[in-house]
Amino acid sequence: MFAAHELSDDKLLCGGLRLLQPLKGYRAATDPVLLAAACPAQSGDSVLDLGCGAGAAALCLGRRVPGLHLAGLEIQPDYAALARQNADRNELALEVHDGDLARMPTALRRDFDHVIANPPYYATGGSPSPIPGRARAMQVATPLSDWVSAASRRLRPGGWLTMICGADGLPQILSAMGTKLGSVAVLPLAAREGRPALRIILQARKGGRAAFRLLAPFVIHAGPAHDGDRESYTPLANAVLREGADLLASFR
Repeated sequence: MFAAHELSDDKLLCGGLRLLQPLKGYRAATDPVLLAAACPAQSGDSVLDLGCGAGAAALCLGRRVPGLHLAGLEIQPDYAALARQNADRNELALEVHDGDLARMPTALRRDFDHVIANPPYYATGGSPSPIPGRARAMQVATPLSDWVSAASRRLRPGGWLTMICGADGLPQILSAMGTKLGSVAVLPLAAREGRPALRIILQARKGGRAAFRLLAPFVIHAGPAHDGDRESYTPLANAVLREGADLLASFR
């Protein structure tokens, strides 16, 4: 468990969500907010967040869509405990289980309407973070193919997988889908207009048969370069990251 002095109390969605996070360790940035914005869940649906961390993605989704049945799986017990605490303080119901996606806890071996995931996508090797929790959250230890397989097993027929990851992981994800997941749509995420997309958001449907779609990039920052301390979000990025808007129109 993290001690109180090891945590910061951060605001997401312009204060619509308060998130306790470790001062040293993995800290949620834009990825979980974008992931939540891309999930096409509707009120009454069940959602499983694989690798939920401190709960950022699941809770952002729960804030946007009322009436969801949210569950999370987290391999690091201290982060799982933090996710439960964050759910309570935001008055959102989130069922969090400690465990590994390769050995899914019995309580989560059921069908879900949606699975969301923000897997680690920094390659192992080189110089990992000296903070174990951050290294585990950021660097690949479990292949992306295992994340896709675990998600596919937990989805009901016709259910949706939504993932955010590095663009270089796309071939592995598509290969792992086989014939179980289809109707794939990929949204490239570009830091600025004209820059290469280093990350992607992917949607896929269990049993889907529609043609693969590569969508127009979602551009996060306006202008050709960083402008001082200002975030300079594009209007759409500002709506998603600050105001809690969804990204569903980008997938239509």
